[in-house]
Amino acid sequence: MYIDLYERIWMWAGVAIIAMFLGVMIVPAVVMAINPPSHVETVDPAALSSHPEFASGAITPRDDGSVVVSVVASTFAYGPDPIEVPANKPITFRITSSDVMHGFQVVGTNVNAMAIPGYVSQLTYTFPRAGEYLVTCNEYCGLYHHAMVGKLIVR
Repeated sequence: MYIDLYERIWMWAGVAIIAMFLGVMIVPAVVMAINPPSHVETVDPAALSSHPEFASGAITPRDDGSVVVSVVASTFAYGPDPIEVPANKPITFRITSSDVMHGFQVVGTNVNAMAIPGYVSQLTYTFPRAGEYLVTCNEYCGLYHHAMVGKLIVR
């Protein structure tokens, strides 16, 4: 079977592009040990109302001055709301959802996580200055998604 020169060039170019894309994914994962984060901590989304950490949406100060904020995202609301935390101290957000996937984004900062039912997302951030921040949902979660906002007060 005869294949024209230009057809062979395009076939090899396609194979090279596919090999390059696979290499871009495999090399970081294998050689550099860069993998997506795994969900090592799970909770029962149906039992969040009786969970010791997430039942009340607690803001817990630690001995070293840092704060742990346990947030539950549910039907178009965050609990607790508002969230009051100190400035210049590490704030650890532990976020989960009771119904569908939600987003947890503190506008104007790098705080951005997904609230997935059954899983606990955790991130730590230090707010450098006092002020009020808007917390928005950046994952479409239903008809009133646009109204799912909260307030974070840094003192």
